[in-house]
Amino acid sequence: MATASISRRDIVSRTLAAVLGGYAFTWGLVAFGMAAMVAADMEFHDAEHLSAIIGFLVFLIIFLAAFAARNINRVWLVLVAGAVILAAAATGIQSLVV
Repeated sequence: MATASISRRDIVSRTLAAVLGGYAFTWGLVAFGMAAMVAADMEFHDAEHLSAIIGFLVFLIIFLAAFAARNINRVWLVLVAGAVILAAAATGIQSLVV
């Protein structure tokens, strides 16, 4: 059985992607989900709670995927781009609703 050499840099990068990147992506997703649900006439607090529940599950999946992925650069790209796109979309929806 061959053992893979894992560098300290790789471990730090995966940990930061899992925690910080996962948080940013989840924050964007929750903001987008809340804005979309409120725009679809759901009560604010119902949208808030449902988005938080979904966000918790998504963060867990992202956290695990950051360590399971073969290419950490792709993980970073998806998390950062996704966070920016979701936050921008949430801002757009919120400006239309308010």
